[in-house]
Amino acid sequence: MLASVLIVVLAAVGLAVVRPGPVAGWLGSEAVAPAASAQAPEPDPPAVLAGPDPNAPVPSADGVRAALDPLVRAAALGDRVNVSVADVTTGKALYGSGQDAPTVPASVTKLATAVTVLAARGPAYRIPTRAVAGATPGEVVIVGGGDPTLAVDKNGFYPGAARLDDLAAQVRKALGGTAPTRVIVDSSLFSGPVYEPGWDDDIPTGGFGAPITALMTDGARRDAEAARKNFDDTHGAAERVSQPDLTAGRQFARLLGLSGDAAEVKRGSAPAASGASAAAGAPGTELGKVQSLPMVRLVDIMISDSDNVIAETLARQVALARNKPASFVGGAAATDAVIGELGLPADEISLADGSGLSRTNRISPSLLTDLITLAGNGSHPELAAIFGGLPVGGWSGTLDDRYQAAVTKAGAGVVRAKTGTLSRVNAIAGLVTTADGRLLTFAVLTDQAPEGTLDATRQALDRITSALAGCGCR
Repeated sequence: MLASVLIVVLAAVGLAVVRPGPVAGWLGSEAVAPAASAQAPEPDPPAVLAGPDPNAPVPSADGVRAALDPLVRAAALGDRVNVSVADVTTGKALYGSGQDAPTVPASVTKLATAVTVLAARGPAYRIPTRAVAGATPGEVVIVGGGDPTLAVDKNGFYPGAARLDDLAAQVRKALGGTAPTRVIVDSSLFSGPVYEPGWDDDIPTGGFGAPITALMTDGARRDAEAARKNFDDTHGAAERVSQPDLTAGRQFARLLGLSGDAAEVKRGSAPAASGASAAAGAPGTELGKVQSLPMVRLVDIMISDSDNVIAETLARQVALARNKPASFVGGAAATDAVIGELGLPADEISLADGSGLSRTNRISPSLLTDLITLAGNGSHPELAAIFGGLPVGGWSGTLDDRYQAAVTKAGAGVVRAKTGTLSRVNAIAGLVTTADGRLLTFAVLTDQAPEGTLDATRQALDRITSALAGCGCR
């Protein structure tokens, strides 16, 4: 499966992309039986982004400047607009305006998180959630490994996710005749505050963020099934629980058959295992383990849904891979380190989180285009997985309802990008195929947009990328 996914996303370096099937089919691992119908089957979907012509001419810097200069000065973009455009194959810079200036990136931060976690963990890595024997007979310790997609059962928010009911079944089998007596929650893998201090005050209650803990179910959503059904209407916002690790522990206790006072849980630490020769059920003995979707698919979901909770847990995976504390600070430091390991200018990024919710984050547009170029030029094939989840202009994700106006329709279907939005902050970074078939990367960031002009600002950004799509720029 992973090889197939990588073949697809490597083809996405050429960006031959077809529309995926239903979410449960393309995110989940379970086969979905087609509904009975008397209607003829739908035809195969057309390609959304055609593969670029390897012989297509490279735009000239003068041509790109002539196309973009008038658009970059649009009033709706505000007083500070920083732009970088480059050719993916050669890495040649084609346009720059404040391209090296640190700018508030909002959710395009997730591109840096995606690249660094794929570099640090690899596309096939899966995040474990374990259960071990506690200090007394029947005591079970559930050990969070940082999987934000962990589900309680088949009705979880993320299709194909690891499930607590599977883990509970393993534990009951491992315990044999010993009945579970209580559950201890070990969420100590993550450290530091559960909210980043630079987040706006409404993030904890607005439904797009949550306390970041090493154990949680369904991205800390209070009602996973309702959140899934209402996803389009709410744009992904959902009520989150205040203590995700304890909530997950209580859910696990109920699955083990505990009730009443016995179903109450507390935080603690898993005992150290005594060694391979320890008797079954001895303190620290592993009783069961489930694993997340592969990293390549977690990255897809993070980017396509702009999932902030997944982003924060993946930044902590970068930290763990580089032996740093799994915290906001550790994740930011590890991201910076991996950027440097990849040969990119780490002095052009300064992060406080992995999602882009913090207004103290800074990334230069040129570093974003460098990251995309590195992922797309074939030198690091494991990084090409970032392209699978990028929304497509006028078709999917956060670009679904954009590129509809006459002045931007050239970008529909040929712009694939991550967007970012905070109040007065708007950003877009990704890929576009020119009219001549050349694949370019771009990043446009503005962090001083006028108040109350969100729609106009987004259209101004889309006009810039549509101009690249509609011209050869030679």
